[in-house]
Amino acid sequence: MTAALNTPASETRPESLTPAAVSAHAVTRKRIPVAFGSRLIIALLLGAFWTIPAWFAPTPQQPRYVLLMFLWDAAVLVAWFVDLRRLPKPEQLQVRRIWTAPLTLAHANSARIEIDNGGPILLRVSVVDELRDNLRHEPPALALDILPGEADSAQYAVMPKQRGDNPVGRAFLRYQSSLGLAERWAVADLSQTVRVLPDLALAQSHALYLIRSRQVEMEKRRRRQRGQGRDFESLREYRQGDELRDICWTATARRNYLTTRVYQVERSQAVWIVMDTGRLLRTEVYDPACPIVRQKLDYAVDAALSLSQVASQSGDRVGLLAYGRKVQQAVAGGRGALHLRAMLDALAQVRGESAEANHSLAVRTLLQRQSRRSLIVWVTDFAETAITPELIDYAIHLTSRHVVVFAAIAQPDLAELARTIPKNADEMFRHAAALEVSQRRQRLFRQLRERGVLVIDIAAAGLAAALVTQYLEVKDRNLI
Repeated sequence: MTAALNTPASETRPESLTPAAVSAHAVTRKRIPVAFGSRLIIALLLGAFWTIPAWFAPTPQQPRYVLLMFLWDAAVLVAWFVDLRRLPKPEQLQVRRIWTAPLTLAHANSARIEIDNGGPILLRVSVVDELRDNLRHEPPALALDILPGEADSAQYAVMPKQRGDNPVGRAFLRYQSSLGLAERWAVADLSQTVRVLPDLALAQSHALYLIRSRQVEMEKRRRRQRGQGRDFESLREYRQGDELRDICWTATARRNYLTTRVYQVERSQAVWIVMDTGRLLRTEVYDPACPIVRQKLDYAVDAALSLSQVASQSGDRVGLLAYGRKVQQAVAGGRGALHLRAMLDALAQVRGESAEANHSLAVRTLLQRQSRRSLIVWVTDFAETAITPELIDYAIHLTSRHVVVFAAIAQPDLAELARTIPKNADEMFRHAAALEVSQRRQRLFRQLRERGVLVIDIAAAGLAAALVTQYLEVKDRNLI
């Protein structure tokens, strides 16, 4: 997990993001929870070999071989019954599902099934864990050999394909002794709900941007560039190049040498991440480096998490508003490890909607919650139509009170089509349509920039880095 969540409090440590281990005793699975083992079938088939000498023997001796065959089968069935009695009851088996790390979208992870054998004999256990395809393509089937009075475990891989809460069901067991004649069926109720989180590794990597931000602040203090902020930090001896207005004359009088005030970029400012979850954000983005096909919304969630960490570590208060037709998630502004955990849980549960998002509702809700000037980072996209989308008007409306960063997620294949040279009539028409859409999109962005909106138009894969960079530039220029 991110550095901001590395605090002593147990509820905010990275381990707390890992789904809890679940344990249960096995119980009888069906009304008839027993079956024939594979070796029993082989033993019964071996008894059929008595028919071979019976075929070639004289007629008076044939019933003797048939009787031997039935006696063999009866002995095998008795052995099956004895083997069944040796098998422990299901209640003597305790089953645990243990998750090894937090589950994050599109990152390989693993879980472990562990079984305690409370019986007196060695058991060969086959386990099928009940997982949906959101976590794994097919339910895992595991095999364990467990000594009497001991425990054994087996691990399987998981590849989460969808953020949010995912139900995980029961573990189904079939176990035999070393003889393999009899088999018991059991089930352990390990039902739980596990939460798949956004990309935590990406948020961790963007901690480097925070280091860069602090280095920029220190360099600005030395070079005395404009736009460094006006929050008083400390006093130091005057250096050549310092502005006269920064000289503290009272401190100079006390110390008998020129003393300069040192300022820092303002902290405790409000940053709001407004996230559109409408139909356009459900567009799938094909990335050869990603093991699954992700939506634009997934990249937007990862970018929001990265920005939240950097802004919180910079001392700013971060809030979240995710909306579709209604407000899905709303987290009031705050900072610190506990607040980041709340942001993480909210972002994990953001879902794409099939309808157009209600942008008017989002703006009204935001203005009600944040009246003072703040930085609004609006992650969205819009359809390139002949009329101006209402989204553009709402973004311009917000600039009268706030600093607005309008982040639109571009469609890479559209830009690529606009750059290609057509080779036939069909390609020419597609190229012309893509070029018209691209030019109309640029006109809308130009309109936003002319009204003071900071515009980001970038492919989904680069969104997180672009948002963090833009935030640091806003802080450096003291725009909030």
